[in-house]
Amino acid sequence: MSENQILTKDDFSSDQAVRWCPGCGDYAILSQTQKVFPEITTKKEDVVFISGIGCSSRFPYYMDTFGFHTIHGRAPTIASGLKISNPELSVWIITGDGDGLSIGGNHLIHLMRRNIDLNVMLFNNRIYGLTKGQYSPTSERGKITYSTPMGSLDHPFNPTKLILGAEAGFVAKTIDRELKHLQEMIKRANDYNGTSFIEIYQNCNIFNDHAFSNLTDKETKADQLLRIEHGKPMIFGANDNKGIYMDDTTPKVVKIGKKYSVDDILVHNEKDEFIADMLSNFTSNDVFPEPIGVLYCKERATYDGLMEQQMQDAQKKDKTPKTLHDLLNAGDTWEVK
Repeated sequence: MSENQILTKDDFSSDQAVRWCPGCGDYAILSQTQKVFPEITTKKEDVVFISGIGCSSRFPYYMDTFGFHTIHGRAPTIASGLKISNPELSVWIITGDGDGLSIGGNHLIHLMRRNIDLNVMLFNNRIYGLTKGQYSPTSERGKITYSTPMGSLDHPFNPTKLILGAEAGFVAKTIDRELKHLQEMIKRANDYNGTSFIEIYQNCNIFNDHAFSNLTDKETKADQLLRIEHGKPMIFGANDNKGIYMDDTTPKVVKIGKKYSVDDILVHNEKDEFIADMLSNFTSNDVFPEPIGVLYCKERATYDGLMEQQMQDAQKKDKTPKTLHDLLNAGDTWEVK
């Protein structure tokens, strides 16, 4: 394919019938991904989607790129090996709250620690959908499901807080119904040099419908949703009349008016770890609005970049064979006639 060829959404849409339940939030995520990829690449043969197991993990079938539907929780390991062996590829991991945070949790946190230059999209519907409605690592305490008929006793994972704790360099959050915002987060993740992580709230209308309705319903979302942007004050509310104010080191929700002005409102700095951690604590908090946007973005050395440099340094210092051909023809060789 020519590098100058103009790609469209259709170029990233495969011929496979999409097999998700009607109304599933995965449709919106797929559509926006297909729509935005022509803007971020001119060579779809260099794009790879890798998934584990779960409803979200059917994603690679529906992208007309290279893809690999792997085993439960192991997508980060396959993706890591692929990216390290072929650094020119754009590698995307598709996972869910069950696949990525349960059996795959260990792989996921070490991926963040290593900071390999690839991208993770975690679809969080707070339920196991593929296996028909068991509670997941992000289900709220007390959640009644087929596997917890009297309510879950587990304390749920907070994905962004977990990933920040693993020292990821890029952490963002969005929602399946926030279409333009979802596109923007994918673009930002693509531009980041290192492991990017996007948590996407995704509605499972069969087994956990309305899990995020307070963030998507017109009547409530203005007061429940905080859209964060670097360099802009943290303002929300139907009339932009509320904001996040720092009382010493304690965040508070205040009304903008007589006592507090816009100048008093905390300005988001996506390079500040303290602010990112604070925002991650707003998740499922009755006092604070739910933040969406880039919580944290700070460059640091990538594992694949350091490995490439190490290999180059070793080749300069060492006189041993540098390729397989050199190795086979080194030392004592003979010819059989």
